[in-house]
Amino acid sequence: MSARDLSRLFRPRTIAVIGGGAWCTQVVEQCRKMGFDGAVWRVHPKGGEGVYSTLESLPSAPDAAFVGINRHATIEAVRVLRDMGAGGAVCFASGFSEAAAEDAQAHDLQADLLAAAGDMPILGPNCYGFINAIDGALLWPDQHGSTRVAKGVAILTQSSNIAINLTMQARGLPIAYTVTCGNMAQTGQAEIAAGLLDDDRVTAIGLHVEGFSDLRAWEALATKAHAKGIPLIALKVGRSTQAQAATVSHTASLAGGDAGAQALLDRLGIPRLDSLPAFLETLKLLHITGPLLSNRIASISCSGGEASLAADTAHGRDVVFPPLNATQKQALTKALGPMVALANPLDYHTYIWRNEGAMTAAWSGMVDPDLALTMIILDYPRADRCDATDWDIATHAALNVRAQTGANVAVVASLPELMSEATCERLMAGGVVPILGLDEAVMAAEAAAKWRPPVSEPVCLPGAERNGRVLSEAEAKSALVAHGLDIPKARSGSNPAELASEVSFPLVLKGEGIAHKTEAGAVALGLTNTEEVTEAAAKMPTESFLVEEMITGGVAELLIGVTRDPAHGFVLTLAAGGTLTELLQDSASLLVPASRVSIEQALSRLKMYKLLQGYRGAPAADIDAILDAVDAIQSYVLANADRLEEVEVNPLICTPTRAVAADALIKEDPA
Repeated sequence: MSARDLSRLFRPRTIAVIGGGAWCTQVVEQCRKMGFDGAVWRVHPKGGEGVYSTLESLPSAPDAAFVGINRHATIEAVRVLRDMGAGGAVCFASGFSEAAAEDAQAHDLQADLLAAAGDMPILGPNCYGFINAIDGALLWPDQHGSTRVAKGVAILTQSSNIAINLTMQARGLPIAYTVTCGNMAQTGQAEIAAGLLDDDRVTAIGLHVEGFSDLRAWEALATKAHAKGIPLIALKVGRSTQAQAATVSHTASLAGGDAGAQALLDRLGIPRLDSLPAFLETLKLLHITGPLLSNRIASISCSGGEASLAADTAHGRDVVFPPLNATQKQALTKALGPMVALANPLDYHTYIWRNEGAMTAAWSGMVDPDLALTMIILDYPRADRCDATDWDIATHAALNVRAQTGANVAVVASLPELMSEATCERLMAGGVVPILGLDEAVMAAEAAAKWRPPVSEPVCLPGAERNGRVLSEAEAKSALVAHGLDIPKARSGSNPAELASEVSFPLVLKGEGIAHKTEAGAVALGLTNTEEVTEAAAKMPTESFLVEEMITGGVAELLIGVTRDPAHGFVLTLAAGGTLTELLQDSASLLVPASRVSIEQALSRLKMYKLLQGYRGAPAADIDAILDAVDAIQSYVLANADRLEEVEVNPLICTPTRAVAADALIKEDPA
């Protein structure tokens, strides 16, 4: 289905407010306060002065309607609006699918609402609506902190309360749109964001995401945003979600509830933030500078403590303070003299304080074309208790640096309360980014440098959940071999001594039908004769056995696993393998299908990658063979996506010439 046209809904010239009471009165009042210059029509069956008794009596079909009546009446009102040709509606009432646990009729009501809306866009239900602060159009039934802006960022969230709180920010961030998505019965968060991309006055979009639904809509959003050059960021909740209890592999403990979400955001090229302050400051940075071209930054401050704090704050983050080059050193020496030790981050001491020209020269000297952002750390004193005259000079100097160099410049307060909203607005007017909080500054720079094109190949979508069975190890390996996986020579059956005669010593004996063989005592390694095989088999809690050749010369062991994640697709996990998988917790996740380049990049992020490269003179593993093994597993997943639950190879023994699946597990619905 083609995307719905949301332009009339979000940029209306006429608004209908359906219902009485305080909530609907607030919608009218908020439009008036914001200076909306279109028509706002009240609709209520009792009529009255300036109030229309029916929707049909309106002068024309409204561009946008706020439906502030009970859930049963909402359905009929939406049907009438659709038939009139309205541009869209906000459904304020609750009691639809989000209330299914309390009301068995809730799902039916939601289905009725969708049928009533047809192709007409609706937000919600259980939705506060939106604030368009550019045009002053508010379908919003409560207080807020928004003011009119000429352009700015858009913020989308399911939570009305979080939306209200974000509008109350005093950080100087121009918020063009605030949109609450409700339970998204019809129009999802990705579709809403895609609609806002059509407004050229939107500079960046921030998404507070509780969960992903239509993955194709998210892929379309990321593609459209990148084509338009409008960056997206996300504050995704749900890191604490545990792995599904039904899974049987080690992979599940590594690819818990959040791994798929992170892999999806990475695939879409959408940077992720972990807190509301960092979310807002990143949007502010993107509003002024757009995406940063690199993660190379500089910091300059008048205190060694602040310089050290800046360096420590960046430690472990994907940002770099590159050493000063000759041009920077020459400019800084000229501005500061020989008494200042030059470095990045830089403590310029206080020799030049109160001298606007010298401060401008020194701070400009730190700027370099190779840097994506130069941060000037300035903590402003409390205006109610201190004389801030000196800091006015510093503000002028920062603005001079931006005007003279044209570079991306940020003034950073180490504490959020040490820069006023008025100062933020003054700096922003001159193209300088005011950032409240040193941690937030580093996180914003990191995120702004991570926005990139989405992966063009669509995510593989899993089939419906089924009651799958666990294949025997022999069955699993046989299935994967057909897709190109390398496995040891093996035989399976009930007579281990006879099986051993068909496989060369030394060999491995395994008990079949056991998911975690090592923990159950169902693996014996390095057996050199039939007697050892018989003794080992007698100790295993099974009557079915697998005898395999012993793979020698291993450089390292990997886990390659894929789990079905209904919200995100199939999560491919690469991890340190063997018996210490869960203890080491050294893993990286992607979504299927993943390219060989992205797989190799994910491998390089593992701590144990050094082993694969040849650690301390040891031979290196065959990386191409490892990539071939991952490709084989992905090939199996793609061919069986409609019935697969999970697949795992652990360990994949990596040698200088091979990557061999020593153990394999598949859980799937029978074909």
